[in-house]
Amino acid sequence: MQISLKNYTLRYLIPGILLVMAIWASLFYAYILDEVYDNVDDGLKNQKIEIIREAYGNPELLETKAFGVNQFRIVQVNEKDYSPVNVFRNEFIYMPYDEEDEPYRILKTGFYAKDGKTYSLEIRTSTVEEDDLMLDLATALLVLYIVIVLSIFLINQFVLTKAYRPFRKILQNLQAYRFGGVNNLAKVESNVIEFNQLNTEINQMIQRNEDVFAEQKRFIENASHELQTPLAITINRLDLLMEDEDLPEKHLVQLAETKDAIHRMVNLNKSLLMLSRIENRQFQDVEQISFNDSTREVINDYEDLIAFKQLDLRLDCKADFYVRMNPNLAQVLISNMLRNAIKYNHAEGVIAIEITQGEWKIRNSSTGLPLNEKFIFQRFHKQSQDALSNGLGLAIVKSIVDSYPGLSIVYSFENNFHVFSLNFKNS
Repeated sequence: MQISLKNYTLRYLIPGILLVMAIWASLFYAYILDEVYDNVDDGLKNQKIEIIREAYGNPELLETKAFGVNQFRIVQVNEKDYSPVNVFRNEFIYMPYDEEDEPYRILKTGFYAKDGKTYSLEIRTSTVEEDDLMLDLATALLVLYIVIVLSIFLINQFVLTKAYRPFRKILQNLQAYRFGGVNNLAKVESNVIEFNQLNTEINQMIQRNEDVFAEQKRFIENASHELQTPLAITINRLDLLMEDEDLPEKHLVQLAETKDAIHRMVNLNKSLLMLSRIENRQFQDVEQISFNDSTREVINDYEDLIAFKQLDLRLDCKADFYVRMNPNLAQVLISNMLRNAIKYNHAEGVIAIEITQGEWKIRNSSTGLPLNEKFIFQRFHKQSQDALSNGLGLAIVKSIVDSYPGLSIVYSFENNFHVFSLNFKNS
């Protein structure tokens, strides 16, 4: 599933923050606990000094055998068990008030009393409960994490949305760009160096494409013109030669075949030029086209050919079919479809055109098997061995259809009829 850039970064940012906070919380917990024990140990060592001093002045303290209100006890020990080193340990001691064990920090050390005997001193003090500290820390971190995530989300929605506005405008320009329409692109202004560089590079690329497009357009038009002129001259000279009554019939037949071949070359040149102009989007003007009216006009142009081939043409306009497109391309599209239906039909065959809202359908009786749906719209693919066909009629139709979003064409074979359906979905 595709997502926007800001949401993509957010998807990786949130787990990253969670991981960083977990590592930081562990280190922070260890650091706080160490600081707590360090402060408690300093207090116990200070308390130790005060108790030993008091014991020198007040020997009765040496009789404190159990922890009491003062939270220390003094026990006489043998010389071999004596150690003046401060030893700290943690221990849980039952507290009647809370009816549970509470953590305590205990200092154990040794000292010489005024009478020269050795004693062991233990001092204890209550410390923080680690599980409570962990729970409080986890709660605080969870709240902090939620606040950070919400803050990032809000920043992402409002701040980054504004920051990425030039980038979105660049994308919109790319989506709206068509050959020859470079002047219609919106101006992009930004203080971000990368966005300005991206926009500059894209504008330069578009300009290079425009230059290549213009050069290609000139080349195709010039090449087509240069081809049409000698071909027309050649056809005229062949006509003059064929008017010579002294030529044998065999030579006249050869001249006629040559003339037909040149006519095919002329038609091929025109078809290739038309394909190139369509794909280079040189038909920019669009208007609301009524396929009902255009179909009637094209039928009038082919009346003689239809009558010559004794075809039964049926036009059924059940609704108006409108498409916003170039009027010349609409005429070419309908003309190619009708000419295709005439050419690949048998004598006294049927051509039925049905127009409904959103669909233009043409059916013609078949002279053979179904067409190969994978190849019928490809260039130079001939539906039969017709020598007059250049295999570009349906390729031009497909190129026109692909030029307009929402317009589509499909082929089917129904009851020995070739059926081409032109559909339009207005988005």
